[in-house]
This record gives sequence, C-alpha cells and structure tokens, in this order.
Amino acid sequence: MDDRTLHALGLGEAPREHPLLYPGAWPTDSGLLDGDRLLPLETLVHTDRAPVLTVGSNACPGQLRHKMTVAGIASPIPMVKTRVTGVGVGVSAHVSRMGYVSASPYDAPDAVRELFVIWLDALQLAVIDASEGAPVPTGNYDRVWLPAPGVRIELADGTLLPGAFAYVNRHGVLRNGSPAPRSHPGQRALLTELLVHSRRLRKLFGVTPEEFCARARADRRLCERGTRLLAEEKLVTTSGLERYVRSQQTGSPGTGSSLLPPSK
Repeated sequence: MDDRTLHALGLGEAPREHPLLYPGAWPTDSGLLDGDRLLPLETLVHTDRAPVLTVGSNACPGQLRHKMTVAGIASPIPMVKTRVTGVGVGVSAHVSRMGYVSASPYDAPDAVRELFVIWLDALQLAVIDASEGAPVPTGNYDRVWLPAPGVRIELADGTLLPGAFAYVNRHGVLRNGSPAPRSHPGQRALLTELLVHSRRLRKLFGVTPEEFCARARADRRLCERGTRLLAEEKLVTTSGLERYVRSQQTGSPGTGSSLLPPSK
C-alpha cells in the first residue's frame, strides 16, 4: 500500500513553522487533504463548498493542516490543480508576523500558470479568512471573487469555473525596477534581494534571510515598521485586482452565504 502521509510525500513542512520554506511544497496533482494524508481525488468540482484560488502557502498541504489543526478542524479539503489565465503570483507589500514576506495575486491578463483551487466548507473558510486577516479592518487581505472571463480557471477535465475567491493584499504588491508588479521568486531569494538593496531594511531585520525571519517572527510592531518601510522606499504598486474588492460582501466571512460569489 502506498504511503500517502504528507511526510512521505514531502509535503509535511509548514512555512508557519519554517519561514524560509515559504510558500512550502505543493502537490504534483489534485488530491484530498485528509488529516496527515493526501489521498486521490475523483471529484474536481464541489458545489457545496467555496472555491479559493491559492497563490502561496494555502496550496501547501502542510500549511493547511497546520492552520486547521490549530483551529480544531479535522474535515478533509479537496485540493484541485488548475490552469489559470489572468493571474500572476506577486509579492505582498507587507511583512508577516509568521516571519516571511508572502505572495499575493496580481492582474496579469497574459499570464498562464498552474495553481491550486481549494474547496472549503464554511468552517474551513472562516479559518482561512482569519489567517489572512480578511474579517478585520486592520487585516492584510480582502477575500474577493475573481469572476470569469477576467480570470480563466480550467480543470484537468476541461471544466471552466465561473470564478473563484482569492485574497488580495490591502497594502498592494511589490514592484522591481518598473511600475509593474514583480513575481515572487521564493522566500530566500526574495529576502536576500530586499536586504541587499535596502540599508534601512538591514537595520531593522539584519543582513541575512535567517536573521530577517527570526526578527520578524511574532514581532508585530517590527513587522508593521517593515511594512511601512516598503512603502516609504517606493517599492509598492497596486495589484490591479483592487477593482474586485467590494466595500461590503454578501454575508459575513465563514457563513453559509459567503460560500457563494458576491451578488451583483
């Protein structure tokens, strides 16, 4: 019998515990995250759940398991590999208290890449909302509905989704040498580059990625200073997805009504 544990599959490490691993290891194909195992998945569309497009660690089974375990939730999560057109994976313009600088989507009409959609029930959605700060005004992300055809999400069997939720950073995303958003190159490469080019960041977070993670981790005030500094150094631009952010969403995060796309 195949060993389908996350450890055996190389998917068990959570970036929340090991920041330099962000965004963590992603599966090679669709699967059902069931506790500490990633099982084969037969059904790709789950109409009783909310589809959430992931661009960072929410596509890492180890990270998802960590978030759900802390919240006391053990129900399975379908993870579906998709082909997405119209979304790039950028760099969030904030320093996370988890010790890393996370990913955030940006508008990229010509971009085509493989990303995961996770299908969440109401309780699971509430956990992910809370982890992204979506329910509170001071949080880092808004959960928004990205509709087709602006964003094209194709499943392995050819099914096209009408859209999916995603988390758009309220601070914007980082740019690199031009007005356009930059792509997320992975945590170590990103932190190395940021520290090399900013004396002020080095003063706050040290000179190595290891120092950055250690100082940022769980130090809310330092992370807030770092976030302000990114903007002060003019490294920040808009994601282009702000147009999807609504001042009021249908229902409250994690309720039954929020499993559906916002009303028009």
